Amino acid sequence: MNTLKNAIAEKLLEGNRCGLRVAVFAGSFDPFTVGHLDLVKRAAMMFDSLFVVVAQNASKKNMFDAETRKAMVEEAVSGIPNVSVAVHDGLTVDFMKSVDARYLVRGIRNASDLDAEQAVAWNNKVIYGVGDIETVFLMSAQEHLAVSSSLVRELLKCGKEKSLAERKNLLSKFVPKNIVRMLLIAYRKTYETL
Repeated sequence: MNTLKNAIAEKLLEGNRCGLRVAVFAGSFDPFTVGHLDLVKRAAMMFDSLFVVVAQNASKKNMFDAETRKAMVEEAVSGIPNVSVAVHDGLTVDFMKSVDARYLVRGIRNASDLDAEQAVAWNNKVIYGVGDIETVFLMSAQEHLAVSSSLVRELLKCGKEKSLAERKNLLSKFVPKNIVRMLLIAYRKTYETL
Protein backbone atom coordinates (compact mmCIF):
# COMPACT_ATOMS: atom_id res chain seq x y z
CA MET A 1 0.00 0.00 0.00
CA ASN A 2 2.85 2.42 0.82
CA THR A 3 4.40 1.81 -2.62
CA LEU A 4 1.12 2.74 -4.29
CA LYS A 5 0.75 5.85 -2.11
CA ASN A 6 4.36 6.86 -2.91
CA ALA A 7 3.67 6.44 -6.64
CA ILE A 8 0.51 8.56 -6.31
CA ALA A 9 2.47 11.22 -4.39
CA GLU A 10 5.14 11.31 -7.12
CA LYS A 11 2.49 11.60 -9.83
CA LEU A 12 0.71 14.40 -7.96
CA LEU A 13 3.99 16.24 -7.42
CA GLU A 14 4.60 16.12 -11.18
CA GLY A 15 1.01 17.23 -11.77
CA ASN A 16 1.35 20.17 -9.41
CA ARG A 17 3.73 21.75 -11.84
CA CYS A 18 0.77 21.70 -14.21
CA GLY A 19 -1.54 23.61 -11.89
CA LEU A 20 -2.84 21.08 -9.36
CA ARG A 21 -3.72 22.44 -5.95
CA VAL A 22 -1.33 20.95 -3.40
CA ALA A 23 -1.72 21.51 0.33
CA VAL A 24 0.19 20.62 3.49
CA PHE A 25 -1.26 19.82 6.89
CA ALA A 26 1.59 19.79 9.39
CA GLY A 27 1.66 18.95 13.08
CA SER A 28 3.33 16.80 15.68
CA PHE A 29 0.37 14.37 15.66
CA ASP A 30 1.53 12.93 18.99
CA PRO A 31 -0.75 11.01 18.58
CA PHE A 32 -3.08 11.54 15.61
CA THR A 33 -6.68 12.11 16.76
CA VAL A 34 -10.19 11.91 15.31
CA GLY A 35 -10.07 15.70 15.08
CA HIS A 36 -6.96 15.52 12.90
CA LEU A 37 -8.57 12.84 10.73
CA ASP A 38 -11.70 14.95 10.25
CA LEU A 39 -9.57 17.88 9.07
CA VAL A 40 -7.62 15.62 6.69
CA LYS A 41 -10.82 14.22 5.16
CA ARG A 42 -12.25 17.68 4.64
CA ALA A 43 -9.02 19.12 3.22
CA ALA A 44 -8.60 16.12 0.90
CA MET A 45 -11.91 17.08 -0.74
CA MET A 46 -10.66 20.64 -1.30
CA PHE A 47 -7.25 19.92 -2.81
CA ASP A 48 -5.86 17.67 -5.52
CA SER A 49 -3.10 16.47 -3.21
CA LEU A 50 -2.63 16.76 0.54
CA PHE A 51 0.61 16.03 2.38
CA VAL A 52 0.21 15.28 6.08
CA VAL A 53 3.59 16.26 7.53
CA VAL A 54 4.69 14.76 10.83
CA ALA A 55 6.85 17.53 12.23
CA GLN A 56 9.97 16.82 14.21
CA ASN A 57 10.73 19.57 16.68
CA ALA A 58 14.00 19.14 18.57
CA SER A 59 12.79 21.38 21.39
CA LYS A 60 9.60 19.37 21.92
CA LYS A 61 9.53 16.11 23.88
CA ASN A 62 7.19 13.80 22.01
CA MET A 63 5.65 10.66 23.48
CA PHE A 64 6.27 8.74 20.24
CA ASP A 65 9.16 8.98 17.78
CA ALA A 66 8.54 10.43 14.32
CA GLU A 67 8.48 7.08 12.48
CA THR A 68 5.89 5.65 14.91
CA ARG A 69 3.72 8.75 14.52
CA LYS A 70 4.08 8.54 10.72
CA ALA A 71 3.03 4.88 10.72
CA MET A 72 -0.08 5.70 12.78
CA VAL A 73 -1.03 8.60 10.49
CA GLU A 74 -0.49 6.43 7.40
CA GLU A 75 -2.81 3.78 8.82
CA ALA A 76 -5.44 6.36 9.79
CA VAL A 77 -5.51 7.97 6.31
CA SER A 78 -4.96 4.78 4.31
CA GLY A 79 -8.37 4.99 2.65
CA ILE A 80 -7.88 8.51 1.26
CA PRO A 81 -6.12 8.21 -2.11
CA ASN A 82 -4.88 11.78 -2.54
CA VAL A 83 -3.23 11.96 0.89
CA SER A 84 0.46 11.22 1.49
CA VAL A 85 2.36 11.24 4.78
CA ALA A 86 5.91 12.48 5.32
CA VAL A 87 8.25 13.31 8.19
CA HIS A 88 10.03 16.67 8.12
CA ASP A 89 12.41 18.21 10.62
CA GLY A 90 12.75 21.72 9.22
CA LEU A 91 10.47 24.65 8.54
CA THR A 92 7.08 23.69 7.16
CA VAL A 93 7.49 26.25 4.37
CA ASP A 94 10.66 24.47 3.24
CA PHE A 95 8.71 21.23 2.91
CA MET A 96 5.98 23.12 1.05
CA LYS A 97 8.53 24.43 -1.44
CA SER A 98 9.92 20.92 -1.96
CA VAL A 99 6.48 19.65 -3.10
CA ASP A 100 5.30 22.88 -4.76
CA ALA A 101 2.50 23.31 -2.23
CA ARG A 102 0.79 26.69 -2.13
CA TYR A 103 -1.69 25.98 0.67
CA LEU A 104 -1.18 25.28 4.35
CA VAL A 105 -4.14 23.75 6.19
CA ARG A 106 -4.59 24.60 9.86
CA GLY A 107 -7.31 23.53 12.29
CA ILE A 108 -8.98 26.06 14.57
CA ARG A 109 -10.77 24.99 17.76
CA ASN A 110 -11.22 28.35 19.48
CA ALA A 111 -10.39 32.07 19.44
CA SER A 112 -6.95 31.60 20.99
CA ASP A 113 -6.07 29.09 18.22
CA LEU A 114 -7.12 31.70 15.66
CA ASP A 115 -4.98 34.43 17.23
CA ALA A 116 -1.90 32.21 17.31
CA GLU A 117 -2.45 30.80 13.81
CA GLN A 118 -2.91 34.23 12.22
CA ALA A 119 0.58 35.26 13.37
CA VAL A 120 2.07 31.99 12.10
CA ALA A 121 0.28 32.40 8.76
CA TRP A 122 1.71 35.89 8.27
CA ASN A 123 5.22 34.71 9.20
CA ASN A 124 4.96 31.76 6.80
CA LYS A 125 4.05 34.14 3.96
CA VAL A 126 7.13 36.25 4.70
CA ILE A 127 9.43 33.21 5.00
CA TYR A 128 8.05 31.50 1.87
CA GLY A 129 8.88 34.52 -0.25
CA VAL A 130 8.26 34.47 -3.98
CA GLY A 131 5.12 32.59 -5.02
CA ASP A 132 2.88 33.39 -2.08
CA ILE A 133 1.20 30.74 0.01
CA GLU A 134 -2.22 30.80 1.58
CA THR A 135 -3.16 29.41 4.95
CA VAL A 136 -6.57 27.77 4.94
CA PHE A 137 -8.23 27.68 8.34
CA LEU A 138 -10.71 24.88 8.93
CA MET A 139 -12.92 25.05 11.99
CA SER A 140 -12.91 21.89 14.06
CA ALA A 141 -16.15 20.00 14.00
CA GLN A 142 -18.16 20.66 17.16
CA GLU A 143 -17.81 17.07 18.36
CA HIS A 144 -14.01 17.40 18.21
CA LEU A 145 -13.58 20.74 19.97
CA ALA A 146 -12.32 19.13 23.19
CA VAL A 147 -10.23 16.43 21.49
CA SER A 148 -6.47 16.91 21.69
CA SER A 149 -3.31 14.86 21.51
CA SER A 150 -2.46 15.91 25.07
CA LEU A 151 -5.77 14.45 26.28
CA VAL A 152 -4.98 11.15 24.55
CA ARG A 153 -1.48 11.09 26.10
CA GLU A 154 -3.05 11.64 29.52
CA LEU A 155 -5.53 8.81 28.94
CA LEU A 156 -2.66 6.51 27.98
CA LYS A 157 -0.70 7.39 31.13
CA CYS A 158 -3.62 7.22 33.56
CA GLY A 159 -5.67 4.37 32.14
CA LYS A 160 -3.42 1.48 33.17
CA GLU A 161 -5.87 0.17 35.78
CA LYS A 162 -8.53 -0.38 33.12
CA SER A 163 -8.86 -3.63 31.19
CA LEU A 164 -7.54 -3.75 27.64
CA ALA A 165 -11.11 -3.73 26.28
CA GLU A 166 -11.97 -0.67 28.40
CA ARG A 167 -8.83 1.15 27.24
CA LYS A 168 -9.57 0.38 23.58
CA ASN A 169 -13.16 1.54 23.95
CA LEU A 170 -12.14 4.78 25.66
CA LEU A 171 -9.35 5.61 23.22
CA SER A 172 -11.54 4.89 20.18
CA LYS A 173 -13.57 7.98 21.11
CA PHE A 174 -10.50 10.17 20.59
CA VAL A 175 -8.30 8.45 17.98
CA PRO A 176 -9.26 6.75 14.71
CA LYS A 177 -10.46 3.23 15.49
CA ASN A 178 -8.03 1.65 13.03
CA ILE A 179 -5.01 2.94 15.00
CA VAL A 180 -6.12 2.18 18.58
CA ARG A 181 -4.29 -1.14 18.62
CA MET A 182 -1.13 0.43 17.10
CA LEU A 183 -1.27 3.21 19.67
CA LEU A 184 -1.54 0.81 22.61
CA ILE A 185 1.26 -1.41 21.29
CA ALA A 186 3.55 1.59 20.73
CA TYR A 187 2.77 2.93 24.20
CA ARG A 188 3.37 -0.43 25.90
CA LYS A 189 6.59 -0.98 23.96
CA THR A 190 7.97 2.38 25.02
CA TYR A 191 6.52 3.01 28.47
CA GLU A 192 5.21 -0.15 30.08
CA THR A 193 6.96 -3.32 31.18
CA LEU A 194 5.84 -6.15 28.93
